[in-house]
Amino acid sequence: MGNISIFACESQPIVVEGLQRVLADCDDLVFSGWASRAADALEAIQRIRPDVVLIDGSAGLTAALRLLGSLKAGAPVYSVLWVVDLPEMDAFRALQIGARGILKKTLPVPTLLECLREVAAGQIWMQQSEQATQFLQRKEASRLTPREKEVVRLICQGFRNKQIAENLHITPGTVKVHLMHIFEKTGLKDRLALAVHGRELAGVEAAAGSMASSGTSGR
Repeated sequence: MGNISIFACESQPIVVEGLQRVLADCDDLVFSGWASRAADALEAIQRIRPDVVLIDGSAGLTAALRLLGSLKAGAPVYSVLWVVDLPEMDAFRALQIGARGILKKTLPVPTLLECLREVAAGQIWMQQSEQATQFLQRKEASRLTPREKEVVRLICQGFRNKQIAENLHITPGTVKVHLMHIFEKTGLKDRLALAVHGRELAGVEAAAGSMASSGTSGR
């Protein structure tokens, strides 16, 4: 496997310099360039064609999400949203738009490198996702009932509890009960992790548009 090229869309030159030094010590990761603004990054990314793009979210989430959407529609490249902090709903939006990873800038360097390598290998990376991965390897998803799998499919579509209830013709309280059982069976701890791994859990291949009912839920 060749070197993994990393491009940064980052507003702080000192952060870029630190990233360059970190990558210089890696045998498999190389720094391929950077842009200080999302508006300038797209042209450079299309020209350089890096393997992974780190997108700074601190300069404005709207611009970061717009760049994510543009990259998803353009040249094949994996994107990681690089943030100081991000509410769960915004993280979920980023994953839906095309992010392959959500990485906090406060995490240590080894975690940064782990994220870059995992994403470059085609994996979705998020902090504390290891437990979910171990669960999937144990194939515990087969324990989900058909109705619970329906709830998971709807969560992957982005709806809330009330919308799930309306689509399945059940009460919001029943949705909460289903979610409680789903979390217990899967070992996942929040809706975001469930949304990330939902297709494997529910056995969904390409069902995104095959169901009229769709949804996400809060616990």
